[in-house]
Amino acid sequence: MAPPFSSIFVVSLLFLGFFVQAHGHGVQSAAFTYEGSHGPQKWGSLSPSYAACSNGKLQSPVDISKDHSVFGKELQTLARKYSIANATLTNNGFNIGVHFWENSGGTAIIDGKNYILRQLHWHSPAEHRLNGEQYAAELHLIHQAEDGTLSVIAILLQIGEPEPLLAKIQDKLVELANEKCGGDEVAHVALGDLDTKHLRKKTRKYYRYIGSLTTPPCTENVIWNVLGKVRTISQQQLEALKAPLDPVYKNNARPVQPLNGRKIEIYDELSEY
Repeated sequence: MAPPFSSIFVVSLLFLGFFVQAHGHGVQSAAFTYEGSHGPQKWGSLSPSYAACSNGKLQSPVDISKDHSVFGKELQTLARKYSIANATLTNNGFNIGVHFWENSGGTAIIDGKNYILRQLHWHSPAEHRLNGEQYAAELHLIHQAEDGTLSVIAILLQIGEPEPLLAKIQDKLVELANEKCGGDEVAHVALGDLDTKHLRKKTRKYYRYIGSLTTPPCTENVIWNVLGKVRTISQQQLEALKAPLDPVYKNNARPVQPLNGRKIEIYDELSEY
């Protein structure tokens, strides 16, 4: 188990991400990439604080298959209440995201615990796979409870109709592509009040397992909820997400990790599985 993180540190980690201060160490962590000598296979050796990326046993993403899944008898529907929130579009160097200010992103009830929506971001191609299939992109909604526990709701995206949230901020993505992001700086564009209500659509089916952050320091004991319904993103939107990123981050999906005996639980209100 990774050492506990304070709420302020975790939020800073999720928001800034590119260079992070190692918890319990007075050293700055090294930059990582998705290819070459600083690619995923080398993350664990880049900094002591990244050790879990190599030796962790609860790493993400994973390939979700029925052979390694069980019906989650204790799982409940994902109750979410997202609303209009003050938001900022960000490029932290390795992905494009939206940061919500002053706990305004909304909430999700997961296993009876209240989680605040802190931020969301995209990976392309998708990181999680369904029965070996990799989709065009994946949206991660990062939630945090008062005790610092993290839970992510992941939405897989295939090429098709435009994704509604990205459609609202299309012009801001173009503006972000003209912003420079270097070193430990975060390029950002104010979005003002952003309506995210479509993200709270009722979820009939999702997959639950305990994993990790998919970027260094790969902190474990993150509660993952991967929605069973694959939604859509247009090719133009996908290209807009990649445009602000440097070449070594344009394909920012970490390879799938071993389950190491973990079982993935399924919540499906219409099936006995």
